[in-house]
Amino acid sequence: MIKESYEEIIELERQRQEHNVELIASENFPSQRVLNACGSILTNKYAEGYPGKRYYGGCEFIDMIETKAIEDVCKLFGCKFANVQPHSGSSANQAVYRALLKKGDVVLGMDLGAGGHLTHGHKMSFSGQDYEIYSYGVDENGIIDYKQFEKLLNEHNPKMVIVGASSYSRTIDYQKFKDILDKYAKKHDGERPYYMVDMAHVAGLIAAGIHPSPVGIADVITSTTHKTLRGPRGGLIITDSEEIIKEINKAVFPGIQGGPLEHIIAAKGICFEEAATPEFKKYAKQIIKNAKAFSEAFINGGFKIISGGTDNHMFVLDVYNSIGVTGKVCETELDKIHITVNKNQIPNDTLPPLKSSGVRIGVPAMTTKGWKEKDFEKLAKIIMDYLKIVKEEKQEEAREEYTKKVVDLIESVKK
Repeated sequence: MIKESYEEIIELERQRQEHNVELIASENFPSQRVLNACGSILTNKYAEGYPGKRYYGGCEFIDMIETKAIEDVCKLFGCKFANVQPHSGSSANQAVYRALLKKGDVVLGMDLGAGGHLTHGHKMSFSGQDYEIYSYGVDENGIIDYKQFEKLLNEHNPKMVIVGASSYSRTIDYQKFKDILDKYAKKHDGERPYYMVDMAHVAGLIAAGIHPSPVGIADVITSTTHKTLRGPRGGLIITDSEEIIKEINKAVFPGIQGGPLEHIIAAKGICFEEAATPEFKKYAKQIIKNAKAFSEAFINGGFKIISGGTDNHMFVLDVYNSIGVTGKVCETELDKIHITVNKNQIPNDTLPPLKSSGVRIGVPAMTTKGWKEKDFEKLAKIIMDYLKIVKEEKQEEAREEYTKKVVDLIESVKK
C-alpha cells in the first residue's frame, strides 16, 4: 500500500524531472504561465457547448478565453477555423473520423511500425476496429514510400487518407501527397479521399516556420499541444473548410466529449501566444541543430539510426541491430542512470512491441532546459559507452560511475 500523500508523490516526480535527462520525443517543459492556467480556477467551470452557445450559465469569461484561443491558433497556423476542445490528440483524431466517415469506411494511414500512430489504423485502436484500414510504410532507406502510398490509394479507393507520424525523423512532404491525390482525382471524375494530416509531433516546428505546413494543402489537420508546441496536454483541430468545421464541432461535442476543459484551453491559448514569438522560433531552430548533432554523434559512433538521420526533433536509434540490446533493456537500463527514453519498434521489426529493436529519442525537452549541440554530443558518448557495458552485462559495477557522468552533465548546463 502506498503510504506517501499525493503531494509527496508529486514532489517525487518533480525531482525526477529535475534530475533526469528527458529524451521522450513527445514530452516537453511548458512555461509557468501554461502551468498556472492548467491549475487555475477555470477548472471549476462547466461549459458544455461552444462560445455563445453554451448549455450552462455564467460562461461570459469562459467564452472570451475559448474565442481568444481559437483566434490565436488560427493566426499562428494561418488557417480559418479551429476547434480547441479535444482533450487529446487521439480524441481529436477520433472526432475527424466521426465527422467525415461512417463505420466500415476505408482509410489509408501510416503503419505504426514504420512511424505512424495507433489512431492511424492499428487494430488495437478504435481506428482499426471501426474502419477498414490499409497501411503504407517506408522504403529500405526508412523514407516514406510514396509509390506504395499511391499504389494502395488506387487499389483500395479510401474515403480518407492520413499523413503524419509519431516516430518518423524526416521532413514530410505534404504537397507530394496532395499531388498524388490530385492525380487520383483526375481518374475518378474529380472525386478524391479526404486528406487528413496529424501534425502532432512537428506542430511547434511548423509554427516556427522551419517545417513545411499542411495548412492550405490538407482538408483537415489535427495536433496535440504538448510536444514541440510546448503547451498543456490536449488536442486541436484546424481547417479552412467551413463545411468540415461544422461537422468537426458536432463530432467533438456532443459526439465524443461533454464539458470542455477550459483551464486547459486557456493554457493552450497561452502556448499559441508563446509560439508566435521570436524567442520560440529561436528555440525551434535550436531543436533542429540539437537533433542533428545528437543523431550524427550516434552514427559516428557506429550506431544505426532509422532513415540515417533526422530533419526534425527526433530519431529512432536501432539499438538491437547496432549492439544487440533490445529497446526494452535500453529503456530500463538508461533510466537507472537518469536518462529517460522509450522503446520503439523499427520498420519490419523482428521483436514484439514490448521488447522492440529501437528507442525513440527526442530533444525538445532538454532544448527547453538550455542544452546545445555539444551537450547532446557528450550525452551520446555516455549512452553508447554505457550500452556497450550493458551488452557485456557489467552495468552493475559501472552504474554509479555513469550516473555521476549524467548528473555532472546536467549540472554543467545549468551553470
